[in-house]
Amino acid sequence: MTVNDDSFTTWNHREEIAESMIPIIGKLHRERDVTVLLHSRSLVNKSVVSILKTHRFARQIAGEELSVTETMPFLQALTTLDLGPSQIDIGMLAATYKSDDRGLSIEQFTAEAVAGATGANKIERREGRDVVLYGFGRIGRLVARLLIEKAGSGNGLRLRAIVVRGGGAQDIVKRASLLRRDSIHGQFQGTITVDEENSTILANGNEIKVIYANDPSELDYTAYGIKNAILIDNTGKWRDREGLSQHLRPGIDKVVLTAPGKGDVPNIVHGVNHDTIKPDEQILSCASCTTNAIVPPLKAMDDEYGVLRGHVETVHSFTNDQNLLDNYHKSERRGRSAPLNMVITETGAASAVAKALPDLKARITGSSIRVPVPDVSIAILNLQLAREASREEVLDYLRDVSLTSPLRRQIDFISAPDAVSSDFIGSRHASIVDAGATKVEGDNAILYLWYDNEFGYSCQVIRVVQHVSGVEYPTYPAPAV
Repeated sequence: MTVNDDSFTTWNHREEIAESMIPIIGKLHRERDVTVLLHSRSLVNKSVVSILKTHRFARQIAGEELSVTETMPFLQALTTLDLGPSQIDIGMLAATYKSDDRGLSIEQFTAEAVAGATGANKIERREGRDVVLYGFGRIGRLVARLLIEKAGSGNGLRLRAIVVRGGGAQDIVKRASLLRRDSIHGQFQGTITVDEENSTILANGNEIKVIYANDPSELDYTAYGIKNAILIDNTGKWRDREGLSQHLRPGIDKVVLTAPGKGDVPNIVHGVNHDTIKPDEQILSCASCTTNAIVPPLKAMDDEYGVLRGHVETVHSFTNDQNLLDNYHKSERRGRSAPLNMVITETGAASAVAKALPDLKARITGSSIRVPVPDVSIAILNLQLAREASREEVLDYLRDVSLTSPLRRQIDFISAPDAVSSDFIGSRHASIVDAGATKVEGDNAILYLWYDNEFGYSCQVIRVVQHVSGVEYPTYPAPAV
């Protein structure tokens, strides 16, 4: 047998193991509301090749590839336990087991590591929470995809309705088509059918009512059987408490804005300050995509090194707020053609840092340039640290943060030397540290942070909604603090 034959045999063996993982992962998700993760990446509804690629990705972070032969025993051990709703990271289980010297079996170690989700400790499956989308643009449709994806267990969040202004003939058909196919994010994973007569979209078994209204005051959501719902406003039309309060109609309990909030509206970056949300808070904001990209790594750097001052320059993909060709716009430069120009514009991300990180004493300034790409942006975070550090030290620290810290769902890490913006389309993290571009000299550190300003941000929105709805289940093994 040749070397190539040996490699192919190994690949086939791993394919076979990954294939056998799929029904186990699916059964845990449907029957017990357990989401199986691998280094913070969900394996639910993933293909054989996707599972193998996710394992291989661990090599970029941890320095060596993680094999399905290593994680499969931990997955099998989970099936023997009396598990309750939770998220369980088999990548972390495998990694921590390697460093454990007590001589425990995999079964014993796994039972101990997830003890908080088993037996008398397990939490009960919670009743699903209704969700309404107000607006159905770029963020609205991606949030819809995520809500539908996460409805597989039958619990958790349930997308019940979408509110839009009427758009004329075949309005619902055209909106469903935009949900079905996306030029950037590809095909919807599943099936979509339209019932025009009843103004309903059926997506993977989820019945979603399309409600036409020009103003929030026209609506009584209880008429559609919606109760105690969380409304996600992705229009950006109202950004202060007075305007957003218009959504607190019959059937709506809380309002979440997918844009920076004004006045006393809390700006929430999941992973950083979501635990400050008061139980009785009815109106909150998820800040901006750029704020979500820079605040987690900024917090990580301040926690370890201290930050005295900083500047963020964002190189941002163009958005629907700009013009396709030169035309009138209320802003100074945004009226110029988005696909033909680099456009200097303002960003409120730097000032928004103070709302999400009130304990940060450093002054952060910011500016932005819109560039001719349709998705994925990069934030260049230039920091003066309170102490000197080496490049290797900072990279090792950020790599560890992306793997084991409470910010591991927000911060990703990549060391690929040829990475470009399109590689990060579909990233579920708030930002991705580019190791190759990172610069550190003395007390100065410059971080290059990629982020999918559409999809990564939408994932952060969903995390906030899960938290305020009470369906954000604990993760095991617990991340290092």
